[in-house]
Amino acid sequence: MKKPRNLPPLAQLGIDETDLKVLLELQGKARTKRNELAELTGMSIPAVSERLRKLEADRKIINGFFTKLEPKALGLDISAFIFVTVESSTLYPAFLEHATQHPEVLEVHAITGDGSHVLKIRTWNTSTLEQLLSEIQSWKGVKQTRTNIVLSTPKETTALPIAELK
Repeated sequence: MKKPRNLPPLAQLGIDETDLKVLLELQGKARTKRNELAELTGMSIPAVSERLRKLEADRKIINGFFTKLEPKALGLDISAFIFVTVESSTLYPAFLEHATQHPEVLEVHAITGDGSHVLKIRTWNTSTLEQLLSEIQSWKGVKQTRTNIVLSTPKETTALPIAELK
């Protein structure tokens, strides 16, 4: 893949080649053992452990380790994006509190264009989607919603394009 222009150098981001190797490996397989990371980087296990601690706790580059579940295998057959218009910025905090606490809302983004926020949701069926929409529309300050149901998802990832930094 061709390297995009105008990317910041690794040093400017405060990471080195070893950090990048560790981050790329963990992004692909979060359960990589420390001894495997040590072998990959040519470092000792304690040195890898210290580097991971710094990347996670000190520098906040690693934001957690996750297990990705298959939604459809758990009966969550509906994915949708709900564009929400909140009528006043004074009502954003209450809206955000509702949205961030709701278990069917996976992501909340403040946006430009149509609406003020977009929510990515997963729910079980059209009946539970209808109930969720009714609930969202009852939140104080929600002026309007527009929903797009996902038909298929050829790509969905949380991996960041850090390999391009090489």
